[in-house]
Amino acid sequence: MATVGLLYPGHSAADDFPALATRVGAELRLPVVITSVGEDAHRVDALLDLGRAERLLDGVGRLSEQRPDAVMWACTSGSFVFGPAGAAEQAAKVAAAAGVPASSTSIAFVDALRHLGMTRVAIAASYPRDVAEHFVRFLAAAGLAVLAMGSHDIVTAAEVGTLQPDDVLAMVQAADHPDAEAVLVPDTAMHTLAIIDRLEAAVGKPVLTANQVTVWKGLQLLGPVPPLPGLGTLFGGGR
Repeated sequence: MATVGLLYPGHSAADDFPALATRVGAELRLPVVITSVGEDAHRVDALLDLGRAERLLDGVGRLSEQRPDAVMWACTSGSFVFGPAGAAEQAAKVAAAAGVPASSTSIAFVDALRHLGMTRVAIAASYPRDVAEHFVRFLAAAGLAVLAMGSHDIVTAAEVGTLQPDDVLAMVQAADHPDAEAVLVPDTAMHTLAIIDRLEAAVGKPVLTANQVTVWKGLQLLGPVPPLPGLGTLFGGGR
């Protein structure tokens, strides 16, 4: 059984991960440690504070009793606001402190797209536009083209966590672009792990969500990722 430890800021959709672990049974453990949050706000200054090393390393210390095989900083905005070099430094500090491989959700999006051989995407973002633009630049630095972006000006992760499946579905459909090879949903505060197949069916292409790519990358750090049902194209599902 693989154990992917998750450093998760706040509580908005933290329950997405244990629910998935229950569904897949003996193949995977996903222990979650809640990292400290200063201000719950999708604002660049607040996100830079959210992702600072002291908060992450405190979480690593509390996660150690779970003996993770890999650790993920399960936060997209709290990694991409640091830019590619800053996100890589975050992951390196977590790995050094944990003594196991580590990465973050923003890096996971890039690596998942490379794994699928895709370069053109649409983004269904819950964030205000100025924050979402940081994600666009993060992807562009990796050679990925954003053809369309929907931003929804939701300021707090707590509010994002209350979105219902139909709300998420509408966001994904509205953000899609006919030339995009995949639609990205970049917020770990959003409950998505139970509805990925439904999202992909609605747009007829892969949908990569923050919580999905976080789990995928945690497993990929350990070797070939096993196919898991209900988690879409990225995990071996059909389109």
